[in-house]
Amino acid sequence: MTNSTFNRPDAVDLSALKQTGTGPGAGTAAEATRRGTRSSWVIEVDESTVEATIRRSLQYPVVLELTSARVRGADQLSADLAALANGAQGRWLLARVDCDAHPQIAAALQVQAVPTVMGLLAGQAVPLFQGVLAHDEIVTVIDQLLQAALANGIAGHAEPVTVADDTEEAAPVRDVRYAAADDAVARGDFAAAEEAFDALLRANPADADARTGKAQAGLWARAGQLDPAAVGARLSADPQDGTAVLDAADLAMVQGRPAEAFALIIGLIRTTVGDDRDPLRRRLLDLFETLDPADPALAKARRDLANALF
Repeated sequence: MTNSTFNRPDAVDLSALKQTGTGPGAGTAAEATRRGTRSSWVIEVDESTVEATIRRSLQYPVVLELTSARVRGADQLSADLAALANGAQGRWLLARVDCDAHPQIAAALQVQAVPTVMGLLAGQAVPLFQGVLAHDEIVTVIDQLLQAALANGIAGHAEPVTVADDTEEAAPVRDVRYAAADDAVARGDFAAAEEAFDALLRANPADADARTGKAQAGLWARAGQLDPAAVGARLSADPQDGTAVLDAADLAMVQGRPAEAFALIIGLIRTTVGDDRDPLRRRLLDLFETLDPADPALAKARRDLANALF
């Protein structure tokens, strides 16, 4: 399994930033005083809440937007990021810094221009982009951040904050039935998370979120018990060793290489007959469940599996 500490050569040292944080909270919104409220996954960050915001990235990805109202196009970027964060329903959190009001944070992060967008993972900041990007380009960048998070075992969900809303309809909040599973994921107890998602599936076999959650938690529970060097040695010694192939596929998945994981299993299916194929096929289908249905690696693997089986 990969080291759960996120390391990149372009990561920004956050030690100076952490020293500026004095508040216990993480920048949640004030209680709404107007009649309507909605849930949001966007918070405002200042010097008193920056340390707690960094800590959040130990559980789930945080996108840090450093912006200024004076910059042309920054408002559209803010709107696009907020819409994506709220649409993700807690898969990541948007933390926004007004650099005009809080220049110390921008200085500590060595920001050269605004807007600047960074990713926070496992307490480290990694530059994502500067300037204003088109919506589709932002989606691509954030998808890469989420893949890096998964590859480092950062798979928790952010809790929404409550903000005032003048509209009649409130934004949805994640069902409280998932609380036990999400809490287990957040503390890294993937076996417990798998059990919690499985209980939800037994109660409602059509629950797609629970099915995906169970598959992801199961993957991390298995991968957490593996020694990559030992798995590699077993696979080199016997490429037809089904257990070694499945273990190597799990490691490839958590390291962000789904196409490689799928190819390992499908390659063995092609040379296997009878009942020996069934555990390989079942594991492959479980791994399929861990990905976004629109992932191109998934579509290709489904075609390859069909060809291998028939």
